[in-house]
This record gives sequence, structure tokens and C-alpha cells, in this order.
Amino acid sequence: MKIKNLFKAAILAVSVTALSGCGTMNAISNLNDGAGETFMQIWDKWVEAEGDIAEATMWEVKVEEGVELEDVIDAINNVGINRNIKNVGELPLSEELKARGVESGVVHVMSFCNPDTARKMIDFSPAMGGFLPCRVNIIEKEDGLYIYTMNMDMAIKMGRKMPPELYEATMQVRNTMWEMLDKGSKGEF
Repeated sequence: MKIKNLFKAAILAVSVTALSGCGTMNAISNLNDGAGETFMQIWDKWVEAEGDIAEATMWEVKVEEGVELEDVIDAINNVGINRNIKNVGELPLSEELKARGVESGVVHVMSFCNPDTARKMIDFSPAMGGFLPCRVNIIEKEDGLYIYTMNMDMAIKMGRKMPPELYEATMQVRNTMWEMLDKGSKGEF
């Protein structure tokens, strides 16, 4: 473990030294607290996933045994209602595939948005619109259902420092998305 951490530190040090003349140090000084830790968590997941960037940048929770798809969906929607994040669309992709004659395990995509926070985020960084709306995906794998959503710590901690009001609003959305994973995995209301 120590060698792995030393290797990471060496790579980071070489990278910072090599890139310092390119504005990297200025960019690093604009990051939120926790950016380095979040970067290393994503890096570790990326290495473990053998370079799968999607795997590295998502939160994943396994749904508990006995919890049905409809219970997961209802629990996630309930969190959205209670936390004032609107369900702006669902795509039961596996049902669409079955209607086309293609067998598929569960693939259910849900989209959520807090319009006020979304507008503030786009005003702060128009490119953040590419992350909107927040998605929650329920995916069936061989050993059961899993729920995925983007690791929002990436956008919050590894991004440019936000004004306090935007940071607070974004953290509320982040915590809501995590609650959706937690309660959805248990079918809990």
C-alpha cells in the first residue's frame, strides 16, 4: 500500500512540475477543498477498472436481495419529491428493447433536476449543462440490480471554487442523489 501511495505521489509531483508552466498551478489553486482526495479516489477506481472512465466516475450501489424494481423506482422518486428535485423523465430502456424483440436485463434510466440550482450552475459554468439533468440508472447484472449515478464530488470538489450559495445548493443536490442510491437500494421510504 505504501509503495502504491508513493508511486501516486511521484506521478503527481512529476505531473505538477512538468505542467506548472502551463497554468496548472493556477488551476489547482482554484479548486475546492477535497479535490486531491477525490482525484485519487477516481484514479484508484480507474486503475482498478483497467481504464474504464465511466466505472471510475460513477457511484454504484447494489440493490438488496428481495427488493423489486418497482420498489427501487418508488423509493428513488420518493426521495426526489421529499428533497424538491423533480423527476423530469424516465426511459425504461429494457422495455423498449423487449418491444423490439431484443432480450435485455433491466436498464431503467431516471432523470432529475432542481431547476433553480441547474440555472445557477449554468450561469457559473455553461459547460456544466452537459451534466444536466442528474441521472439515476438501474441496471441488472448477473448477481442482481445495481443503481448508478455520477460521482458528484467530481464536479463539486474537482471543479472551480463556487460562490457559497451555489456550493450549498449543489451540495444539497449531491446529498439527494446519494440518498436516492441509499434508499433505492433498500426500497426504503
